[in-house]
Amino acid sequence: MTHVTDAWPTFWAEAHGSNVRDVDGNVYVDLTAAFGAALVGHAHPAVVSAVRSQAGRLLHGMGDVHPPAIKVELVERLCALTPWAEARCVLASTGSEAVEIALKTAQIATGRPGVLAFEGAYHGLTQGSLAATERRHFRGPFERRLYGGVSFAPFPVRGEQVPEALSCVHELLRRGALGGDAIGTVIVEPVQGRAGARVPPDGFMAAVGEMAADAGALVIADEVLTGVGRCGSVLASERVGLQPDIVCLGKALGGGLPVSACLAPARVMDAWPPSSGEAIHTSTFLGHPLGCAAALAVLDVMEHEGVPRAAEALGTALRSRLGERLGDVTSVGAVRGLGLLVGIELVAADGVTPAAGAATRVAEVALRSGVLVLPAGADGHVVELTPPVVLTEEQMLHAVGVIARAVEAFG
Repeated sequence: MTHVTDAWPTFWAEAHGSNVRDVDGNVYVDLTAAFGAALVGHAHPAVVSAVRSQAGRLLHGMGDVHPPAIKVELVERLCALTPWAEARCVLASTGSEAVEIALKTAQIATGRPGVLAFEGAYHGLTQGSLAATERRHFRGPFERRLYGGVSFAPFPVRGEQVPEALSCVHELLRRGALGGDAIGTVIVEPVQGRAGARVPPDGFMAAVGEMAADAGALVIADEVLTGVGRCGSVLASERVGLQPDIVCLGKALGGGLPVSACLAPARVMDAWPPSSGEAIHTSTFLGHPLGCAAALAVLDVMEHEGVPRAAEALGTALRSRLGERLGDVTSVGAVRGLGLLVGIELVAADGVTPAAGAATRVAEVALRSGVLVLPAGADGHVVELTPPVVLTEEQMLHAVGVIARAVEAFG
């Protein structure tokens, strides 16, 4: 367990919609969607029905050898969501694994192993993805095992920071990564999640994409958290002006089941060599039938229930309500986000310095009042909200009140 105090953690027993019940019978309003996975709501009836039906027919297949038919159905459905005329898809189980596939794909396609990532980046904790994850807390114990050819550029959150960040991107692409490897991969989150819902200024992502293309590098959009409608569109990339060459999806895609995907146009993905009898990237649960069934149900819900549009409307309302309650609180540096990825930045008395650990304390207080939130940011100073899209207005207003009181108590 990550964090243990007298009041933390709770042990979940049941969840429906935007509510979670713990083993003691306490009911919470969930503004985490279980790390963003339950965007369409906990135990959405369509997802539950699809998983139950699939479990009675085929519980497990043989991935890339004798695939389950439903794997093909999901791959075709996902490829149709992309902006490319002819797309390819590799399924996986976790977001981190999707990132690993994307990094491998970019290296095979460009022949250049170097990677450009961004400060504040979180791409997962497996060995390849961890090399592109910037936070020292995660990297430190394993630094000597990680690939050393990853360089990090600043990720701007204010317009005046853009020129310096772009200058750094340009210089890194020109000279190569640490150790001298030529950069063939630029990996970026359209909105940084674990860093605290950090939204790039207008024009930044488009410029990064243009620079990467000019340098012959491929852009990976890590949409594990931001994709499948959370940020107000199927892919958040289109909202921030990014035109990626490779996209990673996960979390909300499975509606609560572990399934992820790496997608790219045929011109990129077909760089993988033909099989000579053994796959050079595979896994036992590749295209697992239950995960595929859940993902197909989520995609149906996304389309038929207008999830992206609803996420944008609810996110706008949530940021507005938080702004009204917290606008005069001096310890709040900003309320920011895109769609249903929202961050409340907490600062020290100077109005700039991160209030280290403040978001953790707010999360503990909110938990005692029946609201689930998580801390984010390298300093634990951002209260991050990634609620399900089925959050009701009554639940939202209650949660905003709880969070505001918790923030004001530390202000």
